[in-house]
Amino acid sequence: MSDCQGNNETRIRAFLLLGLSNEYAVKQLLFGIFSLIYIFTTIGNITIIIIVTVDSKLNSPMYFFLRNLSLTEIFYISVTVPRMLKDFLHHDNCISFIECAIQLYFFCFLGTTECFTLGIMAYDRCVAICSPLLYTSIMTKTLCLRFVIGSFLIAIFLSMGQITFVFSLPFCGPNTIDHYFCDLLPVVNLICADTSTNEITILLYGSLVIFTPFVLILISYIKILAAVLSSSAEQSKAYSTCTSHLTSVILFYGAAIITYLRTKPSYISKGDKILSLLYSVLIPMLNPLIYSLRNSQVKTAIKSLFKVKK
Repeated sequence: MSDCQGNNETRIRAFLLLGLSNEYAVKQLLFGIFSLIYIFTTIGNITIIIIVTVDSKLNSPMYFFLRNLSLTEIFYISVTVPRMLKDFLHHDNCISFIECAIQLYFFCFLGTTECFTLGIMAYDRCVAICSPLLYTSIMTKTLCLRFVIGSFLIAIFLSMGQITFVFSLPFCGPNTIDHYFCDLLPVVNLICADTSTNEITILLYGSLVIFTPFVLILISYIKILAAVLSSSAEQSKAYSTCTSHLTSVILFYGAAIITYLRTKPSYISKGDKILSLLYSVLIPMLNPLIYSLRNSQVKTAIKSLFKVKK
């Protein structure tokens, strides 16, 4: 008997993921769609990493952070989609206790890293447009490296603390997760103990890693807009490089804020599944398009990379 069927134990050993659909035909269709999304996302982000690495014209902090964002996106989507593709092809969507904890940890870790990276990219654009003469002296290689390492370390420890706290509590009731992966809110709702403290920590965690960077991004763009409206055409031209970043920010943070920043994290399956698809699957797919189609330097680099010499 599968561990997912052993619900009468004092402590459950596995969870059952219900996924996006139980219909066989729908699951086959979704397998094809999400396989293409995963392939496209991986290729797109790898392309961004390659062109930023090999093109000397993209040797600036903005593209250094873009390369790190693309690398994060590859791992971020790999946390959920391969497991989801497997479940589309199998009837037993059972995930062990430890596998669920690991999946949730890396989902939180990589999601947190992306939040901080988007915030850092907004600060970078703010310095470039508001203080162009001081840009190279402020955004040094050392500072950029510290930003990236710092965001990784903070994400590691915050996520580890959150996951350790959640999975140290007893799970002895229903083990069914109405989701396609082990997300934080549906897992917490299965805890057979008082979760009021968890709800507070989730709200604090979400405020720190989602709301705080989002506020800093808004402040950066307010300063950018003020500088553009009162400055030269050159700075207005520089503002065009921000539109791709702002598009990504609105999509990612909008869905994340609605999902995690609630007064009480009650779980609404259909709505949350759609929102989670937006920030965990669709945004990693769209980012390579957003940053390439909205950025003339990236488009030029891509054309140069794939140009066939006669």
